[in-house]
Formats: sequence, C-alpha cells, structure tokens
Amino acid sequence: MANLEQQLIKNYRLTTAEILYRLPDHPELLQSFIWQEYDISPKFPVLKGFLDFWTREIDGKLHSVYVASKEIISPGEIGFYNAEFVLH
Repeated sequence: MANLEQQLIKNYRLTTAEILYRLPDHPELLQSFIWQEYDISPKFPVLKGFLDFWTREIDGKLHSVYVASKEIISPGEIGFYNAEFVLH
C-alpha cells in the first residue's frame, strides 16, 4: 500500500538508473550497475542520496549516470467499480 500511496499522493515514479563506474584496479574498464527505486522526478532526491552514499563509501569512481523515470499509475487508469464478488 505504501508504493501505491507514494505514486498517487506524493507523485513518486519508478526510476531506473544505469550507473557507469571505474574500479580502482582496472580504471580502463567501465562497469555497469542498475539501480531502481521509487523517486520524485525531476529532482530525484532518493537517487541523489544513493549517489552521495556511493561517492562516500564505494571505491568505484563514477563515470556517468543515465536515468529513466515512468509513472506507473496515471489518474486515467484508476477507477472505482461497483461490484461484488462472492467466493465459494
């Protein structure tokens, strides 16, 4: 229910980021890490917090970050139906 509430009330969107980074022992190679979480577009505070953590705590130097964000539920897709279902 928390994810639904975030999407409907707080305008959170499913956000995916591909993080390209270099390892200290192989700086000529780019590594890829996929991150996915609910976040608020266009400021992306959750992603920025994760990238701050990465910069502080992980040895892999960031090269670039590609971000995609999509509303999962839009207002036109939500409706209330008057129905009753009986299970036997």
